[in-house]
Amino acid sequence: MRASPTSSPALLPDVDLRPGRPPVLLVQDAGDPARWAAEYQDALRAVVAEHGAVLVRGLGLYDPERAGAAFRALATGLMTEREAFAPRRSYGDGVYSSAKWPSNQPMCMHHELSYTLRFPGLMLFACLEAPADGGATGLADAAAVLQALPVPLAERFLREGWLLDRTYNDEIGASVAEAFGTDDRAAVEHYCRDNGIDCAWGPDGRLRTSQRRSAVVRHPATGRHCWFNQIAFLSEWTIDPEIREYLVDVYGADALPFTTRFGGGEAIGEDVVRLLNEVYEAHTLREPWQDGDLMLVDNIRMAHSREPYEDPREVLVAMAEPVRPADCAPAPEVTAR
Repeated sequence: MRASPTSSPALLPDVDLRPGRPPVLLVQDAGDPARWAAEYQDALRAVVAEHGAVLVRGLGLYDPERAGAAFRALATGLMTEREAFAPRRSYGDGVYSSAKWPSNQPMCMHHELSYTLRFPGLMLFACLEAPADGGATGLADAAAVLQALPVPLAERFLREGWLLDRTYNDEIGASVAEAFGTDDRAAVEHYCRDNGIDCAWGPDGRLRTSQRRSAVVRHPATGRHCWFNQIAFLSEWTIDPEIREYLVDVYGADALPFTTRFGGGEAIGEDVVRLLNEVYEAHTLREPWQDGDLMLVDNIRMAHSREPYEDPREVLVAMAEPVRPADCAPAPEVTAR
């Protein structure tokens, strides 16, 4: 995450800092949102560097064009998503819809694309239409979460890392084409080889992958150790019990769309996943969306979630400032299984 050494939050109106919610900045008479974002880019990034996130209210991001222009004013070279866990609608040039996920089920805390070898350092969100109820994008400080975990569990994950196992199908989660940008087998296999992913095609033609990643990283700017992964979110134990039972019946316990394990290969029990989610909840900051809101989030320092909601809800997202595991050393070596 970069921040200009000459930037200063004092250039902005007072940032509202209250317990239990992210920093909120109220903007009045911003005019052109993209021009405002460009003018205050360094000051906003300084707030993110200090607090991990900032929600800008009153900017008036009511359509994809305005949101995309503001995103591009705040970060150059928006990323193209690869290895998505769920499909998104693309608005072009690195601007996406939120991941398609049942509105009545939460998306638990996670760090975006933390299982890839090129993950975003910065997340940008724009709320075009806020839900009538629920749907907040919660945040949790990753260093505080790590400190709150039982020491033996944290040390094991630091030592072993974690494994993500995926079985792609056309019913649940992203398809092969949606995840890799192609369904050509040779191209998918080449991507997997280049990105430390074991892959195999089953007799039924389904792709199965497994990749080992670090569970704890060092923030490249602050040096603080951060709990950085999607161990709880992509676990079979986070899936609604009825849906999990259905998936096991249809695909088998060893071919779920996704699940996570300890880096050494041992299964992660339901009790561990429950504990992780309880620690996340104890450290969650939340502020209900309002139409037109903008939020910037340091993706390494802050985990984020999406709470259940009542339709409609339209939140766009962009990813920027790619980071590689080597930038976050020390961490366990990243390898395929």
